[in-house]
Amino acid sequence: MLFPSEEIKLNLPDAEISYFPNFFSQAEALQYFKSIFKKTNWQQDAITVFGKTHLQPRLTALFANNKKSYRYSNITMHPELFSEALLTIKQKIETVTDTDFTTCLANLYRNGQDSNGWHADNEKALGQNPVIASVSFGEARTFHLKHRKDKTLKHKIRLESGSLLLMKGETQHHWLHQIAKTKRAVQPRINLTFRVIK
Repeated sequence: MLFPSEEIKLNLPDAEISYFPNFFSQAEALQYFKSIFKKTNWQQDAITVFGKTHLQPRLTALFANNKKSYRYSNITMHPELFSEALLTIKQKIETVTDTDFTTCLANLYRNGQDSNGWHADNEKALGQNPVIASVSFGEARTFHLKHRKDKTLKHKIRLESGSLLLMKGETQHHWLHQIAKTKRAVQPRINLTFRVIK
């Protein structure tokens, strides 16, 4: 098993976040992007924020090795079984995270107008201190972090194709994250977020 060449630990208070820039080779990343893009039953759910309902600005899909649905922002998603490609990706991530992931929420950002607003992955179903492993394929996008209480604490990191971002410990209690819209012309990006739903 080839381990990623480097782990970059983000030096942020109240957080345990690591970034592995070349977790998958560029050839693997491209192959996975094409396969997942084509074979996934992408859906676009309506989301209600502050009493207004609109379509989520990205496409999503849920996969799991159990039948547990996943609920966030008043959306309930029902999983399909992991594909062979997703199982291979999951197993490689599990070798460095020492975590048996049950579930993967896949996001497709079609262009710069697709985004994900400020949030934490802190749903009850994920447990007290969830381990979230986030893999990126396709266009690089900027991942923004901000501390819930200390407004001076902010960080951003460019998530390259083939990279793995790992969040664990008390990160979700203290930090919010987002993928903001961009006016730049950007190609599609697929983000796979692995998590444990008991």
